[in-house]
Amino acid sequence: MQQPLKTALSEQNPLERLDEWEEDLLIRYPEPGSIAKDKSTEAFRDYEHTQRDTVKEFYRLNHTHQSYDFVLQKEKEFLQFNKKEMPIWEAFTFLNQLVDDSDPDTDLDQFQHLLQTSEAIRKDGHPDWMVLTGLLHDMGKVLCLFGEPQWAVVGDTYPVGCAFSDKIVFSEFFRENPDYSDPRYNTKYGVYTPNCGLRNVHMSWGHDEYIYHLAKDFLPESGLYMLRYHSFYPQHRENAYAHLMDEHDHEMFKWVNLFNPYDLYSKSPVPPNWDELRPYYENLVSKYLPATLRF
Repeated sequence: MQQPLKTALSEQNPLERLDEWEEDLLIRYPEPGSIAKDKSTEAFRDYEHTQRDTVKEFYRLNHTHQSYDFVLQKEKEFLQFNKKEMPIWEAFTFLNQLVDDSDPDTDLDQFQHLLQTSEAIRKDGHPDWMVLTGLLHDMGKVLCLFGEPQWAVVGDTYPVGCAFSDKIVFSEFFRENPDYSDPRYNTKYGVYTPNCGLRNVHMSWGHDEYIYHLAKDFLPESGLYMLRYHSFYPQHRENAYAHLMDEHDHEMFKWVNLFNPYDLYSKSPVPPNWDELRPYYENLVSKYLPATLRF
């Protein structure tokens, strides 16, 4: 009776840690910069293996199951936002149930990572809505606490409903995806039209798409692009889906490109002083967000 249980658990949790995918990004997309002030970018990439078995298994599951129909199903299930209602500060506490004590880049919880990201943005003098975007960008990981498997929460994102690009990491695993051999979805444009604009494209399901929809009534469009596409590495690093983007998308991706280094390289072993920062962030949150949010 034990073996089926172990198999089921591995299907749900292929990564040893939830943030292992983010560590793998630092290997695949090393980018020197001034944001990582406490560690060199080389130190961020101090790993024994560049393609760990758990990451590979994660993407096997992700690429096998993230079909067009799957995404439509998840949008219908979760974008009603009827799972839980709570103030944003309670949501951060809720998110911290995903504390990762073994992350080699930080001993800090999920909220502290978000706070480090937002503080790095603030110190560089960006507008306050971008600071709030940094604070919120991984909030969609609460999906794990609603029973979603990791491969449906984190990972590089990409369009569904059209051919999967070979620029996507571990693209060979898409051969097991039902859309791979479906003539409705396996052509260059699939269900879309040339340069139709990403607003008309369904992205693979995960924390980016979820937090975008949760925040879309509260942040400017620039911030929403950051939220929705910060894991869309096949485009903003590989330019694999320009044929679906319109001129407005290309202009807005300047904001996505501005945001991503703050997410990747702002981790530090020194925690922000929350007692000092709290008044600023309480005022910031109250400026843009309602007293409670529906998740």
